[in-house]
Amino acid sequence: MSAIVPEGIRTDRLLLLPLRVEHAEEMAAVLSDPELHTFIGGVPAEPEALRSRYRRMIAGSPDPAVSWCNWVIRLDEQACLTGTVQATVGPSANGPVAEIAWVVGAPWQGRGIATEAARGLVSWLAGKPVQRVIAHIHPDHQASAAVATAAGLTPTGRWQDGEIRWSLDLGR
Repeated sequence: MSAIVPEGIRTDRLLLLPLRVEHAEEMAAVLSDPELHTFIGGVPAEPEALRSRYRRMIAGSPDPAVSWCNWVIRLDEQACLTGTVQATVGPSANGPVAEIAWVVGAPWQGRGIATEAARGLVSWLAGKPVQRVIAHIHPDHQASAAVATAAGLTPTGRWQDGEIRWSLDLGR
């Protein structure tokens, strides 16, 4: 499998921009609410910690068979960053699989931004050599379950690290 490189993704209200180190300052503010870490763990990162993390993410996976694709979500109407989406694409026995995730800052939640971004990401992945899209969602995280459902994923009944695996077969 050749590397998959993130490209800009346009939706009705959003532009998913490939992650850059320069996004760290604004994203530290976007992700500063400790409540965002209820289900994913950890604590809000300072800008310098995010810059370091973003450098590693942009450098890519040490495994050449795995592509790390990361975007920030830009809301056009406010010309600001509101969150992130990501896809880790790697091999599986049944062809390439993309594991996706999303997070939207607290001030922008409840406005359909995560849903629109996840749908845009899944649509973009459908144009790549990806067989299946998966996400892992905490069973108590109804908002993420709703986003996954809207993006076409369904719960599989499989569990990993206390989260339910959701899946969408792209039918290739």
